Formats: sequence, structure tokens, C-alpha cells
Amino acid sequence: MNNPIKTESAIKLNEASLPDLASRVHVPQYDRHQITNSIIHIGVGGFHRAHQALYLDQYFHQTPNSDWGICGVGLLEWDKRMRDALNSQDCLYTLVERSPERDDARVIGAITQYLFAPENRQVVIDALAHPNCRIVTLTITEGGYYYIEGSGEFDVNHPTIQHDLQHPDQPMGVYGFLTAALDQRQRQGLTPFTVLSCDNLQGNGNIVKKMLTSFAELRDPELGRWIADHVAFPNCMVDRITPATTPADIEMVRDQFGIEDAWPVVAEPFLQWVVEDNFCAGRPQLETVGVQFTDDVHPYEMMKIRLLNASHLLIGYLGTLMGYSYVHETMADPLIRQAVEHLMAEVTPTLQPVPGIDLDQYKQTLIERFANPKIRDQLPRVSLNGSAKVPKWVLSSLRDKLQQDGAIDYLSLTIAAWFRYLNGQDDQGQPISVDDPMADTLTQRAQSGGADPSHLLSLSELFGDLCQSSHFVAAVTHHLQNLSELGAQATLSQLLTTQSLL
Repeated sequence: MNNPIKTESAIKLNEASLPDLASRVHVPQYDRHQITNSIIHIGVGGFHRAHQALYLDQYFHQTPNSDWGICGVGLLEWDKRMRDALNSQDCLYTLVERSPERDDARVIGAITQYLFAPENRQVVIDALAHPNCRIVTLTITEGGYYYIEGSGEFDVNHPTIQHDLQHPDQPMGVYGFLTAALDQRQRQGLTPFTVLSCDNLQGNGNIVKKMLTSFAELRDPELGRWIADHVAFPNCMVDRITPATTPADIEMVRDQFGIEDAWPVVAEPFLQWVVEDNFCAGRPQLETVGVQFTDDVHPYEMMKIRLLNASHLLIGYLGTLMGYSYVHETMADPLIRQAVEHLMAEVTPTLQPVPGIDLDQYKQTLIERFANPKIRDQLPRVSLNGSAKVPKWVLSSLRDKLQQDGAIDYLSLTIAAWFRYLNGQDDQGQPISVDDPMADTLTQRAQSGGADPSHLLSLSELFGDLCQSSHFVAAVTHHLQNLSELGAQATLSQLLTTQSLL
């Protein structure tokens, strides 16, 4: 599969070309026209296409003529690119799994329709309200839930929420669409659909339930109660490192596999999905293709978020300050690698026992995954949206460690590295582009505060009451001063040397 194919022989990906591509890569062997779309997925990006859609594609090979096909939905203006790419290819795309040893490609056919909401919002509402829709899945990023970090409450004052409350027939946000559809279903005497969040949030099902019902109650208290009583919101844990597709990836798919694909997906070989078995309108038997269903997802999601996702932030912020561009090259730096190992060791006492998982082996697997040179995961991807990620992925561990009176050296270093990153320059004086919904506020406070973290720690919507912990404030202050005066490399070297002497 890794023999290069001459560019002039590359074939444009679409349904008509599948027979010609079958000799080059694995292609759908099922009749996509016999599949009913009972799943609507909001937020079709790389991760969804490398994860949930792959599981369904495998399922359709085992269970032809299924009624669990996927209709993708884009809510945002920039989803137009995904619409154009998928619609030009009959919603087919190439997934390439890249390990250090080999590349394996397959064409995924599980998505059979794509709807672009800004073009016709009512079409999306009608699709969600249709009896065929039984599960709505979400990958809308951590910031897409309108969840106030400091209080855990619904961000009712967000402009998107206010718009959707005032214009219920022309929604813009996910809750506006879901509520409009559920309102139709209730009035027509239809059962509701399950809402399954696939984002990296601890208790993602619980969060989306609270936020959606809060929104619906503001629009119609009776509808809000009906949603709370009848809609299922399973929690789940998802895991697969999926970097953003680059022009080099498109070229690789063309040259290596002979496929002209407008938007292929590249991912690591590792794949995991653990789902709470709580569905109100049925579900596909995805356990037959490796999905793990359980009564309690919490230990799995804590393990993943606190070990993998928190480590990604430490790698992203320190690596950027040190002038690196990719996760794998950052992990090749022994100082970074040791810091990640220490962070994982620091977090481990906050974790619950995870059925069937050896935590030491899991942590070693994470180190190997981060170091995979084929993935070329870019640091800006793992570093963006810190205002949404840091509270969810780091601060929960910090609070538990403070309660345990345990060490917080590397958790507080992660916070300090983020603050230093928000200054907008790396240790070589090169500019850093801060991609965050709160970028203006964060960068202004970071720059005015300098080596003093109090300007940022006082953001109660992010840090809640953590600024009242003198231990936490002192630790962040110490690291931020070192990062500002010595730089990331010397700060790490000093910290690791001090620890080795203890």
C-alpha cells in the first residue's frame, strides 16, 4: 500500500470511481443507497470522520442495509468548505492511519448526506425533527457548549444564545436547532432522539443535558421539562489523535494512494470509544466493531482527559515557547518528555481505578503516541482555545490535588506556561498567534501582568475560587517568573534537577 502511484494516474474520489479505487485501497463494499440516516452529526471535522464515522463504516460492512447512516450538519459559515469538499465527492473521503512503520488508507462511506445550516436552517430543523432521526451526535469543540467554567452554569448572555431565544425559527447555535426540532417532535407526538456529545468534556452528557434543558426552559418551561424527562444524554469518552489536514496530507494521499481527495483525514492507529449505554430511541450494535458500552464512563474519561489532554496542553505551551512546531519534535526533547512523565505521575493519584486498564501501560502508550513522527500534529492545534480547555483538562486535577495536599508542580507549570504563551512571543522573540475566543482579554491581561499571574487568575469565569489557594497562586507565580526571566528550557531544567535531588 505504500508504493507511490504516479500523480497523473490519480483518480478523483466519488461514488463512480470506487470500482477503480478498489485495487488501491479499501473501499465501501456495502450499498450506500440502502442506508437510512438515523444519526445526525453536528460539527463534521477531522475527528468525527476519523472516529465515529469509521466505526459506522466498519459496522455497515458487517450489517448491510442498516438504518444508522450519518447525515452531517455544519452550523458555522466556515463549514462551507467541508460542505463543498464532501458534496463534490458524494460525501466520501479517505482516512489514512499513519504509524511509524506504515500507512494504511481506506475510503469511508458512512456519511451519505451533508446539510449546511446557514444556507437553509429549516431544512436542518426538519431533518432533526424527522422520525428517522434517532441519535444526534456532537463534536462542536469544548467552547461550543456555552458553559461558564467558574460556576458551571449556562451562559445565557452569550450573543448566540440571545439570538436563538429571540429568533426560535432561525437559530444559529446548537441548542436553538435541537430545541426547535424537539419542540416539533413533542407537538407531533413523536419520541425524542438521543443527544450524544463526543467532545472532550468530563461528564459531556451531563453538561449538554444541563445546558440544553436550561435553554429550552427559557423558551418554554414545559418543553424544557419534557426534554429533561425524555431525552437521553449518554456520557462518552472518545480518543484518537487526529491532526488538522494539511496540503502535504492531500498531496500524500494523491501520490501514495492515487486518490484526488479534496479533504482527506490523517490519524494515528490508536482508536477508543467508551459510551454509557443510555439511549432513548435505540442504537446500532457498535460493540461488534470495538466500541465499549458501560454503565459508568467516568473513570475512562477522567483517565483520558487528565492524562492525554492535559499533557497535550503542557506540550503545546512549553513546546511553542521553546520554538518547536510539532508534537513529535517537542517530545524528542528529553526535558519535555520528562516533564510530561512527571505531569502524568502527578495526576495519577486523582484517578479512579479504570476497569480493564493498566495505568502504567496506558501512560507509556501515550508517550509513544505523542512521539509518532508520522502524525505531525501541529502545536497550534493542541494549544488553541485554552480558555475552554485549561479549566476542563487541568483545573479539575488541580482542585483534587489541593484537596489531597499533594504536589502540583507540573499542573501549576502548565498554567504558568499558558500565561507566558498568552504574552504572544516565544523565548526567541518570535510572535505567537493566540487562537482563543477570549484572546483579546487574555492577551491584554497577560501582557499587563507580565510575570505576575494575578491579572489572569482573577478571571473567576475560568478559575473560580482557585485564586484563594495561596499554595496554587505561589506555585504559578514561581513558574511564571522563571519562564519570564529564564525561558522555558532553563525553567524545566531547574525544576527537573530540583526534583531529582528530592
